[in-house]
Amino acid sequence: MNDLAKERLILVVEDNPAHLSRIEAALQESAVWHRTIAIGNGTEALDFLHRRGAYGEAAKPDLILLDLNLPGTDGRDILEQIKATPHLKRIPIVVLTMSADAADILQSYALQGNCYVVKSENLDQLFQVVRRIEQFWLEIVTLPIE
Repeated sequence: MNDLAKERLILVVEDNPAHLSRIEAALQESAVWHRTIAIGNGTEALDFLHRRGAYGEAAKPDLILLDLNLPGTDGRDILEQIKATPHLKRIPIVVLTMSADAADILQSYALQGNCYVVKSENLDQLFQVVRRIEQFWLEIVTLPIE
């Protein structure tokens, strides 16, 4: 089990307001002490991760929920850049997207995404899926503490 004394940071990169609302609601029910940062633009997400501009003091996330189809920089490019950056590459990335395309799935794993989850269009099902993701990644898995 994780050390619950350390606050965990979850970065949610999602541009759909309805999906973001359900994701945040699911994460609020967590038993693990954490905070969530939501960013709806791929370019801005990279600025956050690289501590550029307004994000100069940003903390490194412990988990990233990443949509693929984003305005600005595409989620595939974000995944590739994170996994190519030494101080970011160990952050677990859950690709959480509407795409069930086999090429997207293969590419996400080839780029070292930790798992690929297809979002349901049903917002209640999305809520339940995010609860399970959170339980697995923050309650069951032991994440590195740097």
